Amino acid sequence: MTDHPLFVYEDDPDMLGWKRWQFRDPTRFNAFIEPLHVRVEGEIARVRMVPGHQHSNMRDAVHGGALLGFMDVALFAAARAFGCLSAGGAVTVDLSAQFIGAARIGVPIEARLELLRETGRLLFLRGLIVQEGEPTIASFGATVRKSSAK
Repeated sequence: MTDHPLFVYEDDPDMLGWKRWQFRDPTRFNAFIEPLHVRVEGEIARVRMVPGHQHSNMRDAVHGGALLGFMDVALFAAARAFGCLSAGGAVTVDLSAQFIGAARIGVPIEARLELLRETGRLLFLRGLIVQEGEPTIASFGATVRKSSAK
């Protein structure tokens, strides 16, 4: 378990092999897509959420903005799981997304991320958003700047 004042990152007793990633403050933006579940399998970090009605668009599919928010938060959950980041301070420098298909409400979606490169200050990641029974929902690439030592 990670003892941190801002978030919980611990083994989830209901999902063997997965960590639960959740902010302690439910009024933060991240709470909109939480709880998240994270696990690393080889070179891939899997970050999972279950989209609800609050994530839907007028077509009753997952809204693109909710997907972008999920992608962004998944970057940090994956980087934490890879051991590249500790809590807080890092920022997204850029995020490029390509929407390929629609995601259904109520069915878990998963970001599958890989760390392409880590430098002293930057992380370069890419990922796919997938959902059971669907082809790829979206692809994305991003750069994250690690927090500076102060």
